[in-house]
Amino acid sequence: MEHPFILSTCAFLMLMVLLTWVGYRVFYKPGKFLKQLGNPVITDEKGELKDTSEPEASTLVTLLHQIGSRMPSSEAESATLRTDLIRAGFRSENAAPVFYGIRIISTFGMLVLSLMMDSRMSPNPMMKVALLGFGCCAGWILPKFVLEKKVKARMEVLRLSLPDALDLLVVSVEAGLGLDQAIQHVAHELRVSHPQLSEEMSLVTLEMRAGKRRSDALRNFAERAGEPEIRKLVAILIQNDRFGTSMGESLRNHSDFMRSRRRQEAEERAGKVGVKLVFPIFFFILPSMLIVAAGPGILQVFKYLFPMMKNAGG
Repeated sequence: MEHPFILSTCAFLMLMVLLTWVGYRVFYKPGKFLKQLGNPVITDEKGELKDTSEPEASTLVTLLHQIGSRMPSSEAESATLRTDLIRAGFRSENAAPVFYGIRIISTFGMLVLSLMMDSRMSPNPMMKVALLGFGCCAGWILPKFVLEKKVKARMEVLRLSLPDALDLLVVSVEAGLGLDQAIQHVAHELRVSHPQLSEEMSLVTLEMRAGKRRSDALRNFAERAGEPEIRKLVAILIQNDRFGTSMGESLRNHSDFMRSRRRQEAEERAGKVGVKLVFPIFFFILPSMLIVAAGPGILQVFKYLFPMMKNAGG
């Protein structure tokens, strides 16, 4: 063989293309099709429903729960923490003790890390005490900071999912469905594209089936989500249900209002771009442009003008 490297490369590329095609046809494409169809029916071999309770907790979660359950806390703090955990998507009864356990382990880990860095610090005792205090505070605050970030991210996901749900809700109500059936239908249709909002709306349906009033179930939906746009939608639904006004017309007007507000927010953000780019341009882009534009001239000055000045002075 005169070119073994080229032949080996071609064989490798052909094999890679073949394996990629087989993987796409055998695994990826059927899996994508099944995902679009939705989750399978949860039944056993006898056709009976399986137990859908929460799976058994792992050893780490059990340990964190045991540590966090001994953490003293007030009722108001516990209620606020449970609200934040629910808005972040953690609805388990053990979520609050596990979170406290994470905070305790994080504080202890940062304390150990601060003690390990103690030998590299100056011999000043005040600096050492400040380092230990800062490490403990950082370990205690860090889990709360991460939880707040998850809450904001989930609220953003719900806010971006709301227009599609509102459009489907308008179509369902104008097609003749009642509000309860419309909410159930929208939750089913959004199960694949927007699973977070679908889960929240499914909980509304389950609460109404359990015997709660529609207004109470909708208020719980707004409280769980925490998103202002959802609060406005819930207020409109409760008001229409109370006074008997046209549900479809109100939802359509609210949908138009949301689109107008989104357009205004986009225009506002576009107007702020110029102001926000002042500092990056001044500190990063402008120095680079000056170096590229004036750099050759400055080098010529250092190369010819300064020696001439020295010779003239001599």
